Amino acid sequence: MVDNRVSEVRTTQREPERERRIFTFKATQLVWLLFGILEALIALRIGLKIIGANPDSPIAAFIYGFTSLFLSPFEGLVGTPSAGSMVLEISSVIAMLVYALIAWALERIIWVLFYRPRGPVDTRTTTTDQQTRG
Repeated sequence: MVDNRVSEVRTTQREPERERRIFTFKATQLVWLLFGILEALIALRIGLKIIGANPDSPIAAFIYGFTSLFLSPFEGLVGTPSAGSMVLEISSVIAMLVYALIAWALERIIWVLFYRPRGPVDTRTTTTDQQTRG
């Protein structure tokens, strides 16, 4: 009769507040993504206006229509120099700066409200012994 002893060791780690840190990271990524898309569309609008793109073109009409909603608070803020069909919308450049500051402020607010620094990791080790007869 032979006694065999089998040991099984399991170690589990639990990191407190991990889910909250992941949420905070994802929320800030979402803020930068949405404001980045808005900034890119406004930059495209500025570029299209500078080169005098046809406003009846479907892509130009979409960009002008979508961005006009976000640029309406800045209309008439400063003069808009133009030469022929080319236009330099300085108010759009100012809007880009303001929206970048808003994105930065939102990102910081999310971090202040939701982020929790990494604390000690809770580690538990469990050992199980079993005897088998062979």
